[in-house]
Amino acid sequence: MIIKKNLPAIAVALSLAFVPAIGSAEVIGFLGNFDVVNDTGSMAHGFEIELEGLHSYEITDTFGGAGRGFPTGRGFDPATSVQRYGAPTITEYVNGAVFGTRVTYMGLFSNGSWDYGTPSGGFVTPGDNCWSGGGVGYGASTPCDHFGVGTTRNASKTIYSWLLETQPNSDLLTKNGVTLPAPVWVVEPAAVPAPVGQPALPPQRVVAVIEAPDPVADAAGAEDSAKFGDAIWIKIFKTELQAGVELEELIGGNEKVDGAELEIEWLLLQKEIGNPLSGRFESVNVGIGENSEAILYRYEFYKFAGDYKKDHEADFAKGFGDGHPGPGDVGIYLGAQNAAVNFDVAAAVAVPEPSTWLSMLGGLGVLGLMVRRRVN
Repeated sequence: MIIKKNLPAIAVALSLAFVPAIGSAEVIGFLGNFDVVNDTGSMAHGFEIELEGLHSYEITDTFGGAGRGFPTGRGFDPATSVQRYGAPTITEYVNGAVFGTRVTYMGLFSNGSWDYGTPSGGFVTPGDNCWSGGGVGYGASTPCDHFGVGTTRNASKTIYSWLLETQPNSDLLTKNGVTLPAPVWVVEPAAVPAPVGQPALPPQRVVAVIEAPDPVADAAGAEDSAKFGDAIWIKIFKTELQAGVELEELIGGNEKVDGAELEIEWLLLQKEIGNPLSGRFESVNVGIGENSEAILYRYEFYKFAGDYKKDHEADFAKGFGDGHPGPGDVGIYLGAQNAAVNFDVAAAVAVPEPSTWLSMLGGLGVLGLMVRRRVN
């Protein structure tokens, strides 16, 4: 079990009148693309990505969505679709003080039946090939699908759910949670601005935080009251890129994903009830290259198949640790998450004209600095 602690910049507005620019890279997008296996035991007719704390206008991309260079049709033909459900719907929600946006992929129900569904079963893929062009023989009987989303900000919480059939020939679907964590990114800008007239500097520190699933009171296998959530094994791959990443590039066979190098071979994560800092791991990136524009991670998830104690804590009595699984400790493949953060270092800092400084000091106030943004 890994327990780590996370590590505000306050600026006085008037001081901006004497600073030509903050020459550090601007974050321009967070991306996540993943395969997910339907191991629920029930037929699914859709999948939902719930992004807490984000508005719909902060969703920039969806896998299979409009305007991404991929077809948006339904089915299994790569000429018409990249996954069976077609383009998703994007809707905002409010639940008391909590708001967010749902990205929903769903089949069509007509005349008492669904056009498409994801059957339940076991399936091992590279983690990013369960789509019509992925090369794994994807079809009606394939028990996994590929989904993805891009955002301009981190969601405060990301929840994945299969939308499961409740009874035959019914349009009523039930949500079933998915054990497939999404990383949360922390990007700290360069401590020292770039020289005037030079490109912005890359961030001084980029952190990718991944967490185990939250505990539930009736965790499977607990003989007494469970004090821990389910444990999961993770493999972590990472690469630093000198070009930005597009959502459709986060798939198997793409050189940006395939070029990621193994960072951690095996890592076991498990959350403890009442300990919010448990079950999390931070990958910290410092010394980022001057020309780098993106950092990409690939996470592969596997079920922990070893023994649990009475309180549902992973049992290492056999002598195997959280980084060294023993025979039979690694269970079924749960899926993989390809994730990237893009930051723009290409925007040069302009030198203000003397008249500009006079205007600012003469009472026109602080001017908002406009940084060129690249649209994914």
